[in-house]
Amino acid sequence: MSKKYRILAEFIKDVSAETPNVESFIYTKENISKYRLHIDINTNPLKNKMAEVNVSIKFKSSEERKNNSYFEMIYTTVVKIDDDVNTKEELEPIFLKEVPTEVYPKIEKAFLEILNHSGYKNVSFESKVNFDELYKNRKN
Repeated sequence: MSKKYRILAEFIKDVSAETPNVESFIYTKENISKYRLHIDINTNPLKNKMAEVNVSIKFKSSEERKNNSYFEMIYTTVVKIDDDVNTKEELEPIFLKEVPTEVYPKIEKAFLEILNHSGYKNVSFESKVNFDELYKNRKN
């Protein structure tokens, strides 16, 4: 299957790495294995068959605590859709599955660098993100 879009630009739109104090840093360092990755995708239509695909990635504790550290990044990809793509049924998998799958390795690398530079070395995510599965779950 050939791609029905072309990536024109991609960039980090917003990034946040919040560790409120030293106690939070120490707690987070000791409990980083309890942090989970959360992903959301939204799309903004642009002119001339273009769209902005925003992949929001959050890494936060599964336990509610006042001083938890919190990490978030929004990665934006601007895509040009082929002229023959016109229906919602054709657009949805492009925006919610194909584009995120293509750019995710860059997103993960940048996000892990942010965590590393925030003092949390050797963090890795327990499993790779399956955008096909996320897309299927979103449709149900």
